[in-house]
Amino acid sequence: MRNRRARAWLLCAAFVLSGAGLSACATVVPPNRLADYVGQQAVRETPPDVTLPDRRPLKAGLLLVGDTTAPNASPTLPDQALIQMSEQLQQQFSQFLPLSIEKIIPAEGIRPGSDTARFVELGRKYGLDYLVLVIASATEVEYPIYVAVGWTTGVVPGLRRDNWSLVEVALLDVRSSQVLVHAEGRGWATLDRPTTPDVNQWYPVIWKRPLEPNWRWWPPTYESAPHTLRVIAMHEAVKRLVINFQDAWLRKREADFAALRG
Repeated sequence: MRNRRARAWLLCAAFVLSGAGLSACATVVPPNRLADYVGQQAVRETPPDVTLPDRRPLKAGLLLVGDTTAPNASPTLPDQALIQMSEQLQQQFSQFLPLSIEKIIPAEGIRPGSDTARFVELGRKYGLDYLVLVIASATEVEYPIYVAVGWTTGVVPGLRRDNWSLVEVALLDVRSSQVLVHAEGRGWATLDRPTTPDVNQWYPVIWKRPLEPNWRWWPPTYESAPHTLRVIAMHEAVKRLVINFQDAWLRKREADFAALRG
């Protein structure tokens, strides 16, 4: 089973590197999680009668959930990394969207439930009219490869770990229990390391393949490398999330204006 899964990932990676398949593979791994928290209906196209409010900026709270409930999910980021991610999202949402994130709400006890009612209750508890719900998840696979040694043509046995990260967002109107806008961002990074000694001057190394093939980062230790991999892949997902959230917001505004014009 493990070998079959590794072969499937290798095929997907080969398809990506061929220049044709990044979006096709990324839409499968990792699976979307947002609907498991707010319900499938809430993440479909927003009904025409549900509109974005006119006032700007929109004051809201931010709730970030690290999800590990999907099959083959990788470990979530440590608490401190999740706090830093919440602060980064607070800053970027406030900078690039008509949002003012007033509060960061702790996510203790939040599990999948396919219902917005508990988020509505949480928003009311903190005196909010709007809640920005963010779900962060990831999938990892590790498989054997040969890694190059320095600037020579020599190779040694090693391992590659791929991390596919996904960040999803939903803007929830606490008063109407409606999801107004939702979006996602995906990121990928790979960690290479040898299984033979005496090549530590080159490894472990993390790559942003295939989008930035020349970008590299050397974690200080082998023990910290998987954590660093997850942080880098999630950071890439956050960058795309902010852009896609902007686009989703603009599309919703255009749809609202079109509905007013009849």
